[in-house]
Amino acid sequence: MGLLSDLTAAISAGTVKVVDLTAPLSAQTPILALPEPLGQTWPFALTEISRYDERGPAWYWNNISTGEHTGTHFDAPIHWVTGREGADVSQVPPRRLLAPAAVLDVSAEAGKNPDFLLEVEHIRAWESDHGPLPAGGWLLLRTGWDARSGDAGAFANEGHTPGVSVECARWLAEEAPVQGVGVETVGTDAGLAHSFDPPFPCHSFLLGRDKYGLTQLQNLAQLPAVGAVVIASPLPIVHGSGSPCRVLALVE
Repeated sequence: MGLLSDLTAAISAGTVKVVDLTAPLSAQTPILALPEPLGQTWPFALTEISRYDERGPAWYWNNISTGEHTGTHFDAPIHWVTGREGADVSQVPPRRLLAPAAVLDVSAEAGKNPDFLLEVEHIRAWESDHGPLPAGGWLLLRTGWDARSGDAGAFANEGHTPGVSVECARWLAEEAPVQGVGVETVGTDAGLAHSFDPPFPCHSFLLGRDKYGLTQLQNLAQLPAVGAVVIASPLPIVHGSGSPCRVLALVE
């Protein structure tokens, strides 16, 4: 058999497990609220078109409305001013939507300090145990924050959420071999990142370097530190700055 046949056989047999890293998308999905008078994203909503009735006797369907950056979603370079000349979400090469992952578990630290920041030294310590970060892969930051996703207040935590330090974000953008960062929080930056210099360094540095963000991931606890392959599939929205997406991981 060929490689793809071997893979599908392994998935069918369960020797390769498919882990869903996506938060369910509904009106209850937490969204980012910006201070006024800044523009606000729409929460997710369904508007019924028909449901086996006079509007459509044999079918059920809905219109949907939401922001591009709602729920589990993909940040394209054009999302940030530093990447304004970069790719929109429809221009992201398909081959970059499937990539290996490194999972850094800092849930103990974030449990003690919701303002925990990942530093380069944490990554170096991880590399000493697991080897270098995967070239062209994802750095997934496990903080345990997905446990809060059912409670919008606890999820927002009054702006105190873990993230990445300025220097670490710069290093990930300029020196690390990864193509992007994935987190369990509402955005790739820490809750207090509006006060950093520069503000929102993950967005500023990574998107400005043609790298990506994945947010509001779940079930990272089911992934090994190394070895998982992530499939991130945003909608190819022309001129879109990002998109809600289904994110899956393959794990032996």
